[in-house]
Amino acid sequence: MDKLNRFCRRATLCGSALLLCFSLSASADEIQDISKLLKQGQQAKALERVDAYLASKPKDAQARFLKGLILTEQNKTADAIRVFTELTEDYPELPEPYNNLAVLYASQNQYEKARVALEMAIRTHPSYATAHENLGDIYAKLASQAYDRALQLDHNNTSTQTKLAMIKDLFTGTKGSKGSKATHVATSETAPPPSAPTPATAPTEATSGTAGKTVAGNKDEVLKAVQGWASAWSAKNVKDYLAFYAKDFKTPGGESRSAWEAQRNTRISKPAAIEVTVNAPNVVFTDENHATVSFKQSYRASHLTESSNKTLVMVKDAGNWLIQEERSK
Repeated sequence: MDKLNRFCRRATLCGSALLLCFSLSASADEIQDISKLLKQGQQAKALERVDAYLASKPKDAQARFLKGLILTEQNKTADAIRVFTELTEDYPELPEPYNNLAVLYASQNQYEKARVALEMAIRTHPSYATAHENLGDIYAKLASQAYDRALQLDHNNTSTQTKLAMIKDLFTGTKGSKGSKATHVATSETAPPPSAPTPATAPTEATSGTAGKTVAGNKDEVLKAVQGWASAWSAKNVKDYLAFYAKDFKTPGGESRSAWEAQRNTRISKPAAIEVTVNAPNVVFTDENHATVSFKQSYRASHLTESSNKTLVMVKDAGNWLIQEERSK
């Protein structure tokens, strides 16, 4: 159980970033107060407050996420799963709800569901390190179960015995273990209980106060970069527009960077006028140098007017926020 608790705490730190990304909202104080109640162990009161908040703002992602955390702390697993599942449906670009679902599924020994949820978190945000680590833990647990079954069928299979012993050494912290993080997963019925993937919880002292202001400042910087990108596009300034893309930008069609830039140059230069607006942007931080921005994009040109949902995966490089990946739907 101690290993399970450590695993959950690891995920909890990840959730703090999701909560803090909303720190500039008008109701940030209420959310912070509810988070403090949760941290103080007053789950019932925190749940009452968050339900009252959601009565007037039912779509508020932060409050819904916080409710999922409260339900998790109250061991209301089915209700927490429902909250996080609905969040993945309404905000599929956020990786944290998927990660928290994996935590809950793993706590119920539903490792296949946990695996699927973590793979969705990684697909949403490939640089989400915690999800990668949790997925490794889940794979190890699935492997240990397979080895156990193999030994039940063939007790004399020395190869399987060796493999299972290696996993036990790696994940139970026995002498010779090479990975300290591996203590989060049990490897057989005789090993400690398996750890669950990481859920997000309310901010700790380390993630409030000054740290919260840092994340809020980063949000302003990210939004300024996104607006600059849209302005350069609207001004048909191809050079400035392309400068907002990181060196490792993942081109949408998998084409070369030079081919993609040539295509963008043609499409931006051709219309007589272009107007691009960014509406209702939402910023989610994975860490201080990585963020995902989702918004409604309105595009108007002399030949075309359209609206789409846009997601930009951003990275901070040499003090500048740049686009690593761009998705539209």
